[in-house]
Amino acid sequence: MTQENSRQRRAAPKARITLPRARSTAGIREIFTRFQTANPEPKGELDYVNAFTLLVAVVLSAQATDVGVNKATRKLFEIADTPQKMLALGEDVVREHVRTIGLFRTKAKNVIALCVKLIAEFGGEVPTTRAELESLPGVGRKTANVVLNIAFGEITHAVDTHVFRVANRLRIAPGKNVLEVELGLEKAVPPEFGRHAHHWLILHGRYTCKALRPECERCLLNDLCDSPDKRVA
Repeated sequence: MTQENSRQRRAAPKARITLPRARSTAGIREIFTRFQTANPEPKGELDYVNAFTLLVAVVLSAQATDVGVNKATRKLFEIADTPQKMLALGEDVVREHVRTIGLFRTKAKNVIALCVKLIAEFGGEVPTTRAELESLPGVGRKTANVVLNIAFGEITHAVDTHVFRVANRLRIAPGKNVLEVELGLEKAVPPEFGRHAHHWLILHGRYTCKALRPECERCLLNDLCDSPDKRVA
């Protein structure tokens, strides 16, 4: 390859990602009206007993399934449902309880570290602001959003791979990354649906609008969907 060709290849512009046009306000309202009619009170699928165990469960769920996390935490939460009890167990014991979960060593370390910080800085209580939650070891924006929504009833939009896919396929909040989709959902979702919106989207993506083989034939939004991934007319 000549130097000129090499320079041309390095200088070649990156391909642009073309996002679909966002759906109309009326169309988005219809989507969430159907979700609400089919499932008025959607729930997250992680098991927990209080705000602390919810926080721990969400931290453990990164790159793991909810089913796998629930199996690992069932006995753990029976003996440690507060930061003080979890810290008393110690990292080695926590690690043994969660060893079936991916990245279990790092996660066990983070669980103990967040317990230390909860006790030292927040009186052993789970904080109620995004900034404080994100200051805890192992807690990012998505985890904070889940805790704020489920434990404290705030309207937040936790964007995981399912929410990202469905929000783009249905043109609710097209975005190139999770933050764009989250901010788009904040603007697009009618307030009366905000509390449950991310649960509906997660469940729809997990069980119907799947990544590789979406089950379009049984989708309650089939007639509204114009995604190129749609598998039935």
